[in-house]
Amino acid sequence: MATPKSICLYFQVHQPTRLRLYRFFDIGKDSHYYDDFANRTILRRVAQKCYLPMNQLMLELVKKYKGKFKIAYSISGSALEQFQRFAPDVLDSFKALAATGCVEFLAETYYHSLASLGSDSEFRLQVAKHAAKIEEIFGVKPTAFRNTELIYSNSIGEIVYEMGYKTMLTEGARHIMGWQSPNYVYTGSTQPHLKLLLRNYALSDDIAFRFASNKATADQYLGWLKENAKDGDIVNLFMDYETFGEHQKADTGIFEFMRALPGIVIKDGTFGFVTPSEATKKHKAVADIDVEDPISWADEERDVTAWLGNELQSEAFKKVYAMKEKLAIVSDADLYRDWGHLQESDHFYYMCTKFFSDGEVHKYFNPYDTPYEAFINYMNVISDFQIRLDEKRAALDVKETAKQELAAPVVKKPVRKKAAAKKKQ
Repeated sequence: MATPKSICLYFQVHQPTRLRLYRFFDIGKDSHYYDDFANRTILRRVAQKCYLPMNQLMLELVKKYKGKFKIAYSISGSALEQFQRFAPDVLDSFKALAATGCVEFLAETYYHSLASLGSDSEFRLQVAKHAAKIEEIFGVKPTAFRNTELIYSNSIGEIVYEMGYKTMLTEGARHIMGWQSPNYVYTGSTQPHLKLLLRNYALSDDIAFRFASNKATADQYLGWLKENAKDGDIVNLFMDYETFGEHQKADTGIFEFMRALPGIVIKDGTFGFVTPSEATKKHKAVADIDVEDPISWADEERDVTAWLGNELQSEAFKKVYAMKEKLAIVSDADLYRDWGHLQESDHFYYMCTKFFSDGEVHKYFNPYDTPYEAFINYMNVISDFQIRLDEKRAALDVKETAKQELAAPVVKKPVRKKAAAKKKQ
């Protein structure tokens, strides 16, 4: 009997740490940058619409099919912090999924950042920080990696492998794949030991973006899967978790679709569900892919222009990563925490001026009226952060100078004896 083909179902879970309206006159006076009310309100809303009902559904399905239904998540450190602060019930529901042994938690950048494009050393630090957080909360050490927004290039893949990850997820971008199918396991062209799972964007987006319009049933979708994967080994369905209940509302039938899909797939027998790490063990790589310039899963272009495509974004990006050296010197936990949140890719996404191919998508996720407003607000925060950083560095310099002065040996001047007065003759 032929080995069944595979479905790898992976969900991204992220919530940005939103900035408050930060005016020019706040600079140097108020260093609380975050909109705590919006962060709490939005998180609780998404928890009720998506995280809690979807986690409950996934748990029921995993238990129902006794190990035959498997899924994977990457949860950013920023989201985990918000769960701990505002929604511990969501964290508990993810822990219940972790306890089943049928769920894989992936490593990523802690702050859902663009560090892989801005600083190799910061990229490594954030990945290590995230892996430690996953192990602390869920008791598992990640073995597969997913970079922010599936960003990948040859050089990024080399670093990921050096960090100990042998499986990485990315986008099956058309301009990279050419005639090749995303429905196989590949390797990096400059790191052949790194196995790559490529997102099937057509079938993923049928759920993530087009479900409300196509109203596919689970039976129909299985037909699409079988047709698309005629000549493949695996279909990688990667999407935002917020697809369920938030982007695709409950009244579209999205939850009923997901409730029915695993059973129909398992009964049919053409496919079996696997986690990313299982996928690269089960299926052999068929070829390598060469990616010199970074790709991602964003927009029609599948590149990084959603975050670094205009002068506003480039200026903000350069400004924030120019602080790394000085931050390393001052070694201040509070400053580093704020700097981490200021690296979140969402801040740069809000500055995007692409209103042609994917304008509506950018508008949906953007709390600002214009990209320029997002830029000004962000740069005001950066200006205050720079003041704090400079003050901390100056204080360290003063402290170091004082320390050196105290440590310097005291040189005693020799005491000259007065010459004896000559007696008068």
